Amino acid sequence: MPTFCRHAVLALLVTPATALAADLPAPLTDADFIEFDPARAEIGQLLFYDKILSGNRNISCGTCHHHDHGSADGLSLGIGEGGEGVGPRRTAGNGPSKIKKRVPRNAPALWNLAHRDVDVMFHDGRLSISDIYGNGFNSPAQEWLPQGLETLLAAQAMFPVTAQFEMAGNPGENDVAGAAHDRIDYVWPILAKRVQDIPEYAEMFIEAYDHVYTPGDITMVEIANALAAFIGTEFRNHDSPFDDYLAGDDSALTPEQKRGMRLFYGAGGCADCHSGPLLSDQSFHALAVPGFGPGRTRPWDPIPRDQGRVAESDRLEDVYRFRTPMLRNIALTGPYGHNGAFPTLEAVVRHHNDPLESLASWTPAMANLPEAPWLEAIDFVIRQDRAEMMRLQAAIDIEARALPESDIADLVAFLHALTGETAKERPMGRPETVPSGLPVD
Repeated sequence: MPTFCRHAVLALLVTPATALAADLPAPLTDADFIEFDPARAEIGQLLFYDKILSGNRNISCGTCHHHDHGSADGLSLGIGEGGEGVGPRRTAGNGPSKIKKRVPRNAPALWNLAHRDVDVMFHDGRLSISDIYGNGFNSPAQEWLPQGLETLLAAQAMFPVTAQFEMAGNPGENDVAGAAHDRIDYVWPILAKRVQDIPEYAEMFIEAYDHVYTPGDITMVEIANALAAFIGTEFRNHDSPFDDYLAGDDSALTPEQKRGMRLFYGAGGCADCHSGPLLSDQSFHALAVPGFGPGRTRPWDPIPRDQGRVAESDRLEDVYRFRTPMLRNIALTGPYGHNGAFPTLEAVVRHHNDPLESLASWTPAMANLPEAPWLEAIDFVIRQDRAEMMRLQAAIDIEARALPESDIADLVAFLHALTGETAKERPMGRPETVPSGLPVD
């Protein structure tokens, strides 16, 4: 039976109130999250903002996932190694060190990634929990990913440092970039040695890890586990008005937000994908998000495009599908879409409401791309490829809803109700200094 028919039959069997109550998730609690050692989280806080983990010592994890920008960067496509500044004001650099390429995708926010239900990461899901390689994860490193990574979040922390345009730098610039060009796992011992050589870090690792007796025992595994401890602790947040409502406080939501919630779990169809306690089905869907930028291409693909999940799964049905984002604190983490195509919540809601109309009316001015004249020729060239645009339009997993303006406003109001009361007041925050002595963004 077609989906819309099943929904119609169900609508005859239950009242709207009953249906909504059945769809609402249970309130989140701290017990739903992985617990971490505070001593390791303290190390992770410093490493998160320490540029020692980048090839040219000029960018940190925090540069693109900054506290001031909701654990993201406010840009459509990131400006990685070679850029200058932080957040929406970050520039593409200048002179020989200027960026050679934009980061192909939007920097994802870090909220609630240590929830026990999270089993896949990255926009295309190229990292997941799995026994396929005998190390606990299916990852780009395959069998070269070392043993001992305690969580999926720790495994994720292994990869930005190996990416040329994110943190590693270009071949010939530093030993990390050269190692990454040879084989991905050659990077990690180089970075671990940098950390081993800093006495303050060495002392902290020896104190926090029972199996670390000397600086030489510190590996990238311990570094990644510390980063995960920080990220998982620091960006846990579930004290929004919606969370209060789920816990029984009917007054936590305004009338507009309640109408938006009913639409979200009803006629708007949002909960078809944004379901469960994290407001994400942890799956992948094609939404016809406008393409631009360098694309995340396969080695044999000369077209600057991003076809999403298919690059990981090799299944044609996954073309243009991307992971459903979790929505708590979504109002703090724009722009939206896997490439940041939509600058506001209203814009992305309108796209879901009518993907084809939104795709047709989208303009490059909606993308927040720091000026880089040497990259302009490629920034929007994919939009001139008529065949690619037709393929994008043909792969859409959601139906147009044609909701009225008032409904769109109510949905946006509900999305704002997902912002945590303490989201901007994190328990650890950004350190003023780091043990390497390098500047902190």
